[in-house]
Order: sequence, then C-alpha cells, then structure tokens
Amino acid sequence: MTHNFDVLILGAGAAGLMCAIEAGKRGRRVAILERAERAGKKIFISGGGRCNFTNLHCSPENFLSANPHFAKSVLARYSPGDFIALVEKHKIPYHEKTLGQLFCDRSSRDIVTMLESECQAANVRIFLNTKIEDVSKSCEFTIRATHNSEAHEFRAPALVVATGGLSIPKMGATSFGYDLARQFALAIQPQRPALVPLLWNNSDSSHYAALAGLSAEVEASCHDSRSAPSFREKMLFTHRGLSGPAILQISSYWKPNTGIALDIAPGHELTAAFSDPKLPRSLAALKSEFRKVLPTRFVDQWLDQHAPPSFTNHHLAALERSAHAWSITPAGTEGYAKAEVTAGGLDTNELSAKTLESKKVPALFFIGEVVDVTGHLGGFNFQWAWASGFCAGQAV
Repeated sequence: MTHNFDVLILGAGAAGLMCAIEAGKRGRRVAILERAERAGKKIFISGGGRCNFTNLHCSPENFLSANPHFAKSVLARYSPGDFIALVEKHKIPYHEKTLGQLFCDRSSRDIVTMLESECQAANVRIFLNTKIEDVSKSCEFTIRATHNSEAHEFRAPALVVATGGLSIPKMGATSFGYDLARQFALAIQPQRPALVPLLWNNSDSSHYAALAGLSAEVEASCHDSRSAPSFREKMLFTHRGLSGPAILQISSYWKPNTGIALDIAPGHELTAAFSDPKLPRSLAALKSEFRKVLPTRFVDQWLDQHAPPSFTNHHLAALERSAHAWSITPAGTEGYAKAEVTAGGLDTNELSAKTLESKKVPALFFIGEVVDVTGHLGGFNFQWAWASGFCAGQAV
C-alpha cells in the first residue's frame, strides 16, 4: 500500500507532534510514523507523571551543544509563553514547582491529549506500530515500513527526523536517527548519557553506600571544566552512587575519569562557632555544628573520613575548605537506561539555525533530542522539543 503526503515525520514524541501540528495548520498533508503503540510515550512518564512541560526562565545558557550559539534563533522564535498559551487554550491546570519549572496539576496525559487534539484539528495522520525498513531519496523521500504487520510505502517531498536519542531504551529508544543521518553523510557529535545518576568508585562506595535515601542541598561543579556551570540543588545518596537534581545537572558536563566537587554546605560556615573560645574544640562539638546543617548519618560518616588531626585554627580552616570542595571521582554513570536525555547527536553545523533543515540534503529536517542540543533539568528539553518542532513545522 502506498501513501502520498506533503510531509513525513519520523517519531511521535514532543518535537514530532509539535512539528506536525504546525505543518498541518499550514495546509500540509502530514503523516507521523511511530514505532510504539501510542504517541508521546516519554511525555507520559516525564516529571513523575506530571510532565515538567517548560521552564519560565528558559535561555540559551540552559543548553549544552558543541555550538552553544546554535539554539538561540530557534528558542527565540517559540518561547515558553507560546507553549503556555497552548496549555491554557486547552484549559489544562498547571503550577510552578521550583526554579521556573511548570508541571501539570493532574497528569502528563493532559499534554499528550492536547497534542493529539491539535494534530486531529490539523488533519495530521498518525501511524502507530510502524517500523521503518528503508529510507531513500530521489525526487522525493520514500519510506518502506511495516505498519500493523503489513508492508506500506510512504512518499513525501519533505522528511523530518524526530526519533529522539538513546535514553531509556525500554521505552523504545534506538540509534535510528543517527544511523539515518550517517546514511545521508551528515556529521554526528559523540553521544553520551546526560541528566543521569553517577556511580560510586569502590572506595567511596564502602564509605557512603549505606547512606542510601539521605538527601542534602549541595552545590555541584566539575573539576576540569571552567565553562561548566555549578548547580545548587538537592543531592540524593543511593546504594549505587549519587543522584538528585544537583547530580543529574552536573552529570551532563562530567567526563569519565574526572572528578566533581561538592560544596556540602553552600552558604554556611560550618566551623564559624569555634571562634568562640567558650566552645570546646572536640570531634563531638564539630559533629554538633555540622548536624545543624546536614543529616546526622552523613555528618558522622563524612567526618569519619575527613576529621582534622587536631583542632587548631589551621586544621579547622582546612576542614572548612574540604566541606566546600568535597572531591568525588565517579566510576561512571547509570547509562542510557537511567538517563533522562542523550547529549551529543546530529552536528548542528549540518543544519539551518532557523529551520533545522539539512544544509546538504534539501527538505530533510532534524529536530528534538536527536540534535546536538541538550537542556538542563527542569523543562528545558521539552522547550527545545516544542521550539525546534515549531520552527521545522513552519518551514516544511
């Protein structure tokens, strides 16, 4: 069976659905081809089921890329306010959690339903359970696929790749988008898991794995990267390593065999009280001061490893410095299985910064996570998906 459309979109995730909506509004005959049995699978599980759908404070500085300037034009053309207007049009209740993060009051299902409704209104056809077998181009793009166990052929003059990255393979993530880019001789930046928990090395595991479940506010940074920002948020101890927002954020910048620095008491001077000569200088007194800021079990374990040899001003000052720059060298990450996104991807030098169209292959577009643009934690990756989908949808 052969189907003819104006635009074919590979992937019914956030970026693909947004692109389809915008192209359909412009009168294009649009089809989305999706491997899974439903659209928006990653949207459903995002934000703990509440979908952190954007961030009020979105700016280009919230994104990583080999070309940090690439995302500026796309992000400027479709703002968080534009997506909020769409959410409000559909009367979806939402709230700001922290740091500009917007979540649905009820469920992420509301966002998926909204996008599907917009697709329907724009006469977009969504082919679920569709496995791509072959993609070729002559005068137009031809895709051979298996849809519901039957062979189909799809043709269109424009093709949009919105297949996502390698993150969460149990949700169906594959390397398809990168493989397709290579088929058309497009350059790829190396991929790595991002927004991902970090693993203990053997030494730190023996000291801290038993603290699993504890959390504390820290400021995390990378030892070897002056360009990487620091993140002051919660850190969570796990049996296998470190997680929580601060760690997920810094993981996107971390490189194997390098360390991270943790300020375990940002904004606090833990040893300040010892300037009072009436306060006894002892390990018990030191623990008491640390416990005013940090969880007791963590204080006990950390000071077992870092207690000063004496309580002179010199050694207390050194301890203070250590508390604001605790060095950890992770053994690795939890990998793509636990990574929220994939860093790296299609080299942005291959694309128009305005439309996301390939410079080498006319009418071939790449949007969303498959592109080498990766947001911080907190709704930024969704905003990139909406914005890149919008811009491509205006151009196809």
